[in-house]
Amino acid sequence: MNIRFIERAACAAVALGIAVSTSAHGAAETVTPNFRHAIPNVPGKSLTAVVVDYAPGAASSAHRHAASAFIYAYVVSGEIESQVDDGPTRVYHAGESFFEEPGSVHRISRNASRSKPAKLLAVFVADSDDKALTTPIK
Repeated sequence: MNIRFIERAACAAVALGIAVSTSAHGAAETVTPNFRHAIPNVPGKSLTAVVVDYAPGAASSAHRHAASAFIYAYVVSGEIESQVDDGPTRVYHAGESFFEEPGSVHRISRNASRSKPAKLLAVFVADSDDKALTTPIK
């Protein structure tokens, strides 16, 4: 079997897991898979990137990421209000970034503006076999 086909199929499966999990947070956010690739010098780990577009005033519900996932988040445009675990609530502006440690709870993730859209790039370093990278907290 073609290795490229297997990589694409795995990428599609993980991307679907990300999109399905995060779309459960709210109808006003859109999650678009951007990139997925195994990290060749770190066996068992993959790098996955998604773009999260928030409509004005839109928010994600509280969620947890895969226990193996370290997340780097970069605000591409607009302003994102965020709170991870019991840390402070903070507004990040375009060009700023933050991270989430493995096992963290993302309590607040929303567009800080009620009149302008916002865009976030989230980059995950996680176990390659993790199926869902985001799970809503009920």
